[in-house]
Amino acid sequence: MRSVLLLCLSLLTSLAPAEDWQQFRGGTAGKLGKVNHPLKWNAETNMAWAVPMKGSGWSSPVVVGDRIFLTAAVPEDGSRPKGMMAGVSSMGTYRSAKPVKYTFVVSCLNLADGQEQWSRVVDEIVPPVMHPSNTYATESPASDGERLFTFFATTGSLIAWDLDGMELWRKNVGTYKSGNGFGSGSSLATTEGKVFIQQDNDESSFVAAFDAKTGEQVWRDDRSTRTSWSTPLLWNTGEKSELVTCGSGVVTSYNPADGRVLWKLSGMQSSFSASPAIGTDRIYFGMSGPGSAGPLVAVPAGLQGEIQLNDEFESDQIAWSMTKSGPGMASPVVSRGLLYIPGSGGILNCYDEATGERVYRTRVPQMATVAASLWADDERVFILDENGTTHVIQSGPEFNVLGTNSVDDLFWSTPAIAGEILLLRGVEKLYCIRE
Repeated sequence: MRSVLLLCLSLLTSLAPAEDWQQFRGGTAGKLGKVNHPLKWNAETNMAWAVPMKGSGWSSPVVVGDRIFLTAAVPEDGSRPKGMMAGVSSMGTYRSAKPVKYTFVVSCLNLADGQEQWSRVVDEIVPPVMHPSNTYATESPASDGERLFTFFATTGSLIAWDLDGMELWRKNVGTYKSGNGFGSGSSLATTEGKVFIQQDNDESSFVAAFDAKTGEQVWRDDRSTRTSWSTPLLWNTGEKSELVTCGSGVVTSYNPADGRVLWKLSGMQSSFSASPAIGTDRIYFGMSGPGSAGPLVAVPAGLQGEIQLNDEFESDQIAWSMTKSGPGMASPVVSRGLLYIPGSGGILNCYDEATGERVYRTRVPQMATVAASLWADDERVFILDENGTTHVIQSGPEFNVLGTNSVDDLFWSTPAIAGEILLLRGVEKLYCIRE
């Protein structure tokens, strides 16, 4: 009897309620009040479980209660996405690859042990060939706590489910060509009874809001921007809520309730891959890449109207801007008044939130390409590179690596944090880190 009681107590402890993580970056741009998940992990340490992935996807897991929700695209030939260097080396040949059939699935796993609770097939199609480093399931789902919302840009299917896997409604928003065949990547956002989709492409771009209960379109803004991969940011400025979208060369803020444009900032030269970071009464966004001057822009709360940046990416209405400083794929994060942005070649840039001045630029030892977005509290910044090493950086003006944690897999998916639990999605497995 005593052993049974101890087992029950152990299970109750392990199944303590987790905090929900209901959308990409938790809806907080990766900034946490306090990081409670373990600070050390590997295959033997604080690895609660690891389960094989069904198909592929760079979409992030979302967590509601004791359930994890995932999207994936399962290829008929069993192929997997490639890392940065392997993808670059395939640039000249991937368009001639033979198309294969994919099955698009939504799955629910038990947070306690990773066991599958249900799985649903959304579509089965032969999609256009896409860049080998991307996936056909890069758009992260979102939840309002009662429903799950999933979106596959490749099939055009926006679907609401109840948490037990029953389909509630489905909308087909169309499929469109992406720039250079790179595919899509903008995740869903949800708040106040609405789910938002940003579909920036090379044919017919738009941002739209749908009623979470019925699926009816509440508003839509057709726009002239081309392909962009940034996820809409819900920004609560204290006075109002804004839906900030980074499109090709322009950033637009909407009233989430009715789609009214609150402000529009133009004058940038390229598309966004990263999503904005939230700071103290400001947000920060930018881009970098071939042919881009790499602007990094700080926008204060209360911005209104249309703002045109000059050739130096300056305007009296913004807080500050810096050239050749914008993020690449990984979304930056703010910690203790500092903005952290990983660069190519293992570089980490740190900027002062208030002034935009660079505090330091340094190489993080053995840091590989970073595609997953950063997360942080006021003490530490976490950077997961594609080789599976998470570099833990001390927050503050002096660069200091507090430690590293490694898992052997390929990682581009942004992690999910559910209280004391950290979920890392690799190509091969989903990993649950907890004490």
